[in-house]
Amino acid sequence: MPGDADDIQTFAAGVIEAEAQAVTSMAAAVRTEAFVASVQAIVACDAAIVTSGVGKAGHVARKVAATFASTGSPSHFLLPGDATHGDLGSVRPGDVVVLFSASGESDELVRLGALVNALGNTTIAICRGPGSSLGRDADIVVPLGAITEACPLRLAPSCSTTAMLALGDALALSVMRQRDFKPEDFARFHPAGALGRKLMRVGEAMTFRRDDNLPLANASQSVGDVLREVSTITRRPGAILVEGDDGKLAGLFSDGDLRRLIVSDGDAALSRQIGDVMTSSPRTVHVDAAVSEAVALMQQFRIDELPAVDDAGRAMGLIDVQDLVVLRLFDAAETRKERT
Repeated sequence: MPGDADDIQTFAAGVIEAEAQAVTSMAAAVRTEAFVASVQAIVACDAAIVTSGVGKAGHVARKVAATFASTGSPSHFLLPGDATHGDLGSVRPGDVVVLFSASGESDELVRLGALVNALGNTTIAICRGPGSSLGRDADIVVPLGAITEACPLRLAPSCSTTAMLALGDALALSVMRQRDFKPEDFARFHPAGALGRKLMRVGEAMTFRRDDNLPLANASQSVGDVLREVSTITRRPGAILVEGDDGKLAGLFSDGDLRRLIVSDGDAALSRQIGDVMTSSPRTVHVDAAVSEAVALMQQFRIDELPAVDDAGRAMGLIDVQDLVVLRLFDAAETRKERT
């Protein structure tokens, strides 16, 4: 017979509370000299961080390796059983090896620790304490202490793995902070993620670039001459950038500007100097700015093209709304709806 709702909810809440308490207890672990030594050893490492563990602790170790890798520290997971059948070769001189085991008594992991020690690599054990078999062989032991599992049988890993994961995150993120890992570094390692895309630089996101496919004109040229020149560009944006004689961006001539000019001037439109009919001093964004800044400007001022300039004010490119749609940073349908 299934239990009643109150019984189920009470037990489940107890599981959450027990795991929360286990995580809170890790605050004592990070205040140890061993934790500081672990961070310092990894920061000083010029090679890779290798993590390992058995069973549920192995899943934690795999996740922590991924966190290290995504925050600028080369890292990979090594399965203890595979290590003794040839994969020990993936541990290179200078690598730091981090071993996860709640009890510190997992045979495969203890064996791996001894093998790695024989290779001369620094080993960090995240386990019950230095008195365990794993702890006795490790160079550094970050103690979990005694943790009671939330499982009704007090057997299935639950509180211990949650605590190990929190401690592993604390280790990886402390190393990240010590290495001064910046938002632009994060974007480099997460190019396909939403946050990584927002942290991209404008120069990386724009399709139209100077000396490549950027429609660029001098202010003294006629509209007709400019249109003939840019017609050779295979894919064109909806605007042409206009430079002054000083090489700086002077204005922007859009498809809308052309339509208005033809309506007002008729056949004489193509003879006009583009500098006289352009939109002067358009909104711009720095080529090294985060692409999220370009998104904000285009949404705020309801524009589809935004010139990218360098420190000297020279046109380096043009970021088009379609560039942002492709990166899933701009909802073209929503934008059109707002403008109608």
